[in-house]
Amino acid sequence: MHVVEYRPERHEFAWTFGGVPPVRRVAPGTCLRLWTEDAFSGRLTSTSDRPSAVLDMSEVNPQTGPFHVEGAEPGDTLAIHLVELTPARDWGASTLIPLFGALSTTDRTALLHEPLPERTWIYQLDRAAGTVLFEATSADLRLELPCNPMLGTVGVAPPGREVRSSLVPDVFGGNMDTPEMRAGATCYLQVNVPGALFSVGDGHYRQGEGESCGTAVEGAMDVVLIVELIKNAPVPAWPRIETDTHYVVVGSSRPLEDAWRASQVGMIAWLGELYGLDRLDAYQLLTQAAESPLANVVDTNYSAVTKIAKALLPAAAAYGGVHRHLREQARSL
Repeated sequence: MHVVEYRPERHEFAWTFGGVPPVRRVAPGTCLRLWTEDAFSGRLTSTSDRPSAVLDMSEVNPQTGPFHVEGAEPGDTLAIHLVELTPARDWGASTLIPLFGALSTTDRTALLHEPLPERTWIYQLDRAAGTVLFEATSADLRLELPCNPMLGTVGVAPPGREVRSSLVPDVFGGNMDTPEMRAGATCYLQVNVPGALFSVGDGHYRQGEGESCGTAVEGAMDVVLIVELIKNAPVPAWPRIETDTHYVVVGSSRPLEDAWRASQVGMIAWLGELYGLDRLDAYQLLTQAAESPLANVVDTNYSAVTKIAKALLPAAAAYGGVHRHLREQARSL
């Protein structure tokens, strides 16, 4: 397997999906070993740091990429298999940003009270134990929480010559912020432009469902992934994720119920492809079998997840068994 290693310099980060020339051209089947900076561009390093003082809001959520996949054309499906996600630092940061977060006044939810006070938490990583340390600032409480590395952002260039901020999730993927995007998962995305132009970033060492305050345990990440191209197959209307145990669809929109609806309709379509069900049979099965965790309720679009356990379903080979094939390839690295 051909392996490409790429560590971007600061001036090489992408801040949008679309409108950015590729940093590399890669063939389908390539393994990429990458490094991604944290969502704060590495500027939050201490509990004394305040976002309003140290962050440049035009340079948040830096992306590594985009990568041009040879042969990818609109109407194809791109498969990105996450082989390894390894924290690249021994600490991660989370913070309260003024006018941002699910339980704060925002520029879109205009209220008369002042924004929440700024506060920053630094989580120390214990690699041997596989934990990150939460340390309260208002009480003597320290908790070792499991480290669950994930990528907040995986996406391709959007259709129609659009250029979208790396803070936005939509049909092209982007800043979905779902913990489902972890090592061992395969993400399926519609190809909208020649080469697909995919980017990844926004590493989280841990995040709860919903990302309530707007920032996870944000950290730089070493990423190993395999990219594959699927021709002549139904193109997913919304991002799909396959793991060893679940089928997952992510919908992104506002209001939140429309994000949920998008993920539900996306799963109905996938069940139809996998098992030949019409929409009403798939709707009924979905109603009895689906789980619906939230991914984020803080971004420009919210993201909702619909997932179904494979154990509840007959065996199937989504996209001809691409996930299983990529898992086998990953074991040989």
